[in-house]
Amino acid sequence: MDEPARPGFPIGVLRDLIRKLRFPFPDRTPPDNGRPKPDKDLDDHLRRVQVGVIRKAFEDTESGVSGGPVKGTIPPTDDADVRYLYRPGHALIRQEDFGRLRDYFTSDENKDRYSGELGASETRVPGLVLAKLPSRVDKQDDVLATLGELEDQRVIEPGAVCPDHIVYVTIRGSLCPASEPEMLRQRIGATPWPPATPSRGDVSEEERIRVAVVDTGLWTAAVGSAKSPWLESGEIFADATDEEHVNPNAIHEYAGHGTFVAGVVRCMAPDARVEVEGVLTHGGAVYESEIVQQLQEAIDDDNHPQIISISAGTHTRGDFAPLGFEMLNGHNKFARRDDIVIVAAAGNDASSAPFWPAAFDWVVSVGSVDADGKVSDFSNHGKSWVDVYARGRNHVNAFPKGTYKCYEPPNVGQIRKFDGLAQWSGTSFSTPLVSGLIAAHMQATGDSARKAADIVIKGGTPSTDPRVGPIVTVGPLT
Repeated sequence: MDEPARPGFPIGVLRDLIRKLRFPFPDRTPPDNGRPKPDKDLDDHLRRVQVGVIRKAFEDTESGVSGGPVKGTIPPTDDADVRYLYRPGHALIRQEDFGRLRDYFTSDENKDRYSGELGASETRVPGLVLAKLPSRVDKQDDVLATLGELEDQRVIEPGAVCPDHIVYVTIRGSLCPASEPEMLRQRIGATPWPPATPSRGDVSEEERIRVAVVDTGLWTAAVGSAKSPWLESGEIFADATDEEHVNPNAIHEYAGHGTFVAGVVRCMAPDARVEVEGVLTHGGAVYESEIVQQLQEAIDDDNHPQIISISAGTHTRGDFAPLGFEMLNGHNKFARRDDIVIVAAAGNDASSAPFWPAAFDWVVSVGSVDADGKVSDFSNHGKSWVDVYARGRNHVNAFPKGTYKCYEPPNVGQIRKFDGLAQWSGTSFSTPLVSGLIAAHMQATGDSARKAADIVIKGGTPSTDPRVGPIVTVGPLT
């Protein structure tokens, strides 16, 4: 006699059940907004590739790169599960906490559990120390397991000591850009978007608003080129150490990102003086300890930038505020200063989880909308921390001439040829649009940086997005 048929159990349901049991984290998938849903397998592959780019770029450094999980103290074995990146064996601590941590590691109870001493390097940010942590004898992760232990034993408050996070412009699912650079579509034509605003032509050097673009550096061939005349010689520049060198036969990953971003600023603020800082030079990434030191160096300059545009950031361990940026603000008190404002990208993983430094209340955080005014499907969002939105989809601006071979799925191996311009998408590009708007307002009115930022945001167009809720949008859309 035949055995009766057993009820089926769909493999997809089983897979989802196992995933929930193994990873019981909050579901941050945004509600349906009528746009195509992401392909998880494709996104996982994409993240593996992009993390791989950063790992390779840091191979020539002393420390390298580790990947952090969404939760816990064990680094993921699959880069698709990486939530953030950090410097192995190091942490950022306050100078005032150093002695207490040193005593902890050398106490009779703990001295046999660790190998080596707690080392310290001062930084340019007063009170911030880059610490070399002792190695753990139990072979657990020297950073994640140790910080978790310090918090569990109440040696420190949660988040008081942080990994030396890696800030980057690379990972979709964690940052910008949301796409690889694309060749121009024929219907777009060889003109920039946003369109280049005409210059007044009578602005003295002293009157020009000073904007710093903290990015991958400047491809100097774009300056004064017939392809990008809005990048005028003398008004956009970089120190020799901040110039980006590109092989035209094999344009490297994230090449031209800083040049493109600077071009967006100049289109919106044609009389601004834009200096491109080559900070994100390792696969579009840098250690947090290094970027905050370079920011402090720029701020200490007598002729410091009035606007700092950062198309980069990171998620963090436990979503805690990154200590390096926190200490940078503690020393400079940005919210109380009228003479400088920081504008930063909200990131590209369609999440409401805080993305730093954009999530700080002293930063103007910028999300992306499409030409229809709806929040871009890649853009991060958050009622409590994203201040304003601007178009970040399909910008057109300066890009190195040469051949680029795609490395991200689904376009792996595709050859793209560029002749000085490209089309690109991400909150990387909505950010300089807002920076440019602020600079243009300052140029026209003489208002301070802080006042101009407030006026630009308050003058935006309020609307309700089906995915995010109430938002404020500034700048051109079409």
